[in-house]
Amino acid sequence: QVQLVESGGGLVQPGGSLRLSCAASGRTFSTVAMGWFRQAPGKEREFVAAISWGGGNTNYADFAKGRFTISRDNPKNTLYLEMSSLNPEDTAVYYCAAGRTNWRITGLLGDYAYWGQGTQVTVSS
Repeated sequence: QVQLVESGGGLVQPGGSLRLSCAASGRTFSTVAMGWFRQAPGKEREFVAAISWGGGNTNYADFAKGRFTISRDNPKNTLYLEMSSLNPEDTAVYYCAAGRTNWRITGLLGDYAYWGQGTQVTVSS
């Protein structure tokens, strides 16, 4: 079992940057794929990025390519999402999720077994 706690959200101006972190507890973090999702008010949860167990493979939503970077530090049991060139459309609650396998890095909600509580990101001037 994996417990996940996100942090690093906040208010940022358009064009700014943020780094989100997701601290994981449990001994299985380094053996599973991890992902980031987000949910804006009134919208469905959507895929942002995912990374394989060892960090060698990544997958990004089209809107995240070139602006967001997912990474992980297995010895620290921590997942990261570096976000830059943020715009108001990026405003959402961001969730980290632990995969059911070590290699599937899809954007499918059902491929993820554990979820954090989320951290709010607001992009506004």
